[in-house]
Amino acid sequence: MKILVSNDDGYRAEGITRLRDALAALADVTVVAPDRNRSGASNSLTLDLPLRVSQSEPGVHFVAGTPTDCVHLAVSGLFDFTFDMAVSGVNDGPNLGDDVLYSGTVAAAIEGRFLGLPTLAISLCTGPGSARNFAAGAAVARQLVAGLLRHPLDPRLILNINVPDLPLERLRGLRATRLGFRHRSEPAIPTRDPRGETLYWVGSVGAGDDAGAGTDFHAVAEGWVSVTPLSIDLTRHTALPELGQWLGGIELGSR
Repeated sequence: MKILVSNDDGYRAEGITRLRDALAALADVTVVAPDRNRSGASNSLTLDLPLRVSQSEPGVHFVAGTPTDCVHLAVSGLFDFTFDMAVSGVNDGPNLGDDVLYSGTVAAAIEGRFLGLPTLAISLCTGPGSARNFAAGAAVARQLVAGLLRHPLDPRLILNINVPDLPLERLRGLRATRLGFRHRSEPAIPTRDPRGETLYWVGSVGAGDDAGAGTDFHAVAEGWVSVTPLSIDLTRHTALPELGQWLGGIELGSR
């Protein structure tokens, strides 16, 4: 059994080190991760430049690219063996609700799924001054991977896991959840460089808006590990009949 581990915080991040050690009890683990923090990279691939891959120690490789680059290279020719699963994390911070659209952690798992692997992304819901229980996040990942090995799910699913920043013994358990939604993000923050030119920092993410019972936000707030099944089919299937009728009233070439 061979597991690929990646992340978006960089190969030296505590979360990925803990994850690698935890999964080593279950499988042969290989790390391929960005050379630095690439949070918010989403599903971007580097297409205009070649990618350099380096090795920091046996089994740990880092790439001057995005999380998606890392998984793509690892599965598509970097090694002379194949992987059985891809695990991304443990992310330093939550990936709840619409965070998944921006998250490099989730993007690494999505790329693994694109390339035919069962995948999961795991995040520790750290915040300012929180305890940073990465050992608990890695332990949750190990238990879920072990569960997948015993009883595989539909390999088309991507599991997005968010762990409250608590010691393992204080976690209430596992909950199947749907994605919630955040309020609009905070305004961009203007600042000035030494030459007096205006620069902008992207504003902080908004708080949970759709965060009621059944959502990932609610589960984490109540001390449960949130496990959300994701799909890469973004089609709004229920809208197809209405859209078809609407398109029927439009003639190409008409004014």
